[in-house]
Amino acid sequence: QVQLQESGPGLVKPSQTLSLTCTVSGGSITTSYYRWSWIRQPPGKGLEWMGVIAYDGSTTISPSLKSRTSISGDTSKNRFSLQLSSVTPEDTAVYYCARVSGPHYDSDYDYWGQGTQVFVSS
Repeated sequence: QVQLQESGPGLVKPSQTLSLTCTVSGGSITTSYYRWSWIRQPPGKGLEWMGVIAYDGSTTISPSLKSRTSISGDTSKNRFSLQLSSVTPEDTAVYYCARVSGPHYDSDYDYWGQGTQVFVSS
């Protein structure tokens, strides 16, 4: 059973960089075929795909967030991380990590983390 667990600060000040980590157990982030996504859900809105990292470390970022977002992997700890810079209150959301098991990295998820709430406020 694959499990994903998000971790990071629950409160970030505007203009700062949000850093979240997703630790994976029960499966390796370097297993070929699988990819690992970050998704968020602002209050009262739908899910927004942010970006994905593949088993080989390559990444694809949503065009709308590309200038502020990076995703990286730490194979020694079997985890991957999200960094979102220059945050504003509009970045307040529940942030999820998920495993991508199909060809569509923005929708083919089979395992999810429980999500972590992040507030952006001074």
